[in-house]
Amino acid sequence: MEAESTMSASELEYLACCGSTKFAKEMAMASPFPSLKEAITAARDIWFNKVDVNGWLEAFSAHPQIGERSRKVDTSAQWSKGEQSTALATATGSGLQELAEWNSKYRQKFGFVFLICASGRSSAEILSELKRRYPNRPIIEFENAAQEQMKVTELRLAKLFSTKEKAVPSGEHSATDVAKKVEEDRVSIIGGHLTAASEASAGRASQVPPRTRPPITTHVLDVSCGSPAAGVEVLLEMWQGAQPRPLFGGADIGGWVFLGSSSTDSDGRSGQLMSITDAVKPGIYKINFNTGKYCPEGFFPYVSIVFEIRESQKWQHFHVPLLLSPFSFSTYRGS
Repeated sequence: MEAESTMSASELEYLACCGSTKFAKEMAMASPFPSLKEAITAARDIWFNKVDVNGWLEAFSAHPQIGERSRKVDTSAQWSKGEQSTALATATGSGLQELAEWNSKYRQKFGFVFLICASGRSSAEILSELKRRYPNRPIIEFENAAQEQMKVTELRLAKLFSTKEKAVPSGEHSATDVAKKVEEDRVSIIGGHLTAASEASAGRASQVPPRTRPPITTHVLDVSCGSPAAGVEVLLEMWQGAQPRPLFGGADIGGWVFLGSSSTDSDGRSGQLMSITDAVKPGIYKINFNTGKYCPEGFFPYVSIVFEIRESQKWQHFHVPLLLSPFSFSTYRGS
């Protein structure tokens, strides 16, 4: 990969954890992390909210096929070998052959390698999961692969942090010590700026940082062509009707209140749909996508995603993406 020649050492380390160059650069920019937990939190946000479809496919392509012995000798290849050790140790010759055949069928259908967090799994377990997932629609399997990639990334981040802990010279502070010091400094700074807080803000966890983006965001991925969906009109509404929640069937449609609208950019991400506020108002929200205008030949004239934010979740971020093809769509709760 030519991009590696211009990467910093930390970028190369994160590229070994996840084969997306966008992911590696974003993680390096966000570094250093005082703890593994914070590194994983950042990794999840970057992977699901900042890396686009092309980045996901790039990461998928960095993995050897399950049961295949990689010829590479880099860190990623060594980690892959270790993660597949149980599968290789429990496989028979005929089992490996069947696994190879099903891997080939999977790749031909979906366009990318079958991805699974193989650590501790036998070859029979992996083959069974491959067969179970094979009938899935491409849009579903694309999301499955992204979730499995995140599991692999978390395992590798743990290995990376473990390696760095062992590499700390005698007399220097370990990552754990640094984490404690950073946490103490952060609490001290926050404490110095606290004034008499209102009852509402007093209940907020002190570790929640001020928002730098609206609490509700979205993006649209066109999985039929493997790229972000640009120019999709997006509209955000909140339920404020006489009833505590909208009735099933939409008879009380008048209770929806407009909050904001935008169109997706070249990365498939919407603009700001609401103001940046630390605590989002609990309630029921709806994101509408003008999919008919984006894909006139498709099955869906528009798509609406309705979700609820509870009182206990008002400090959280809600990323609600749309994975779209002409004849299917799916969504999930991001972070």
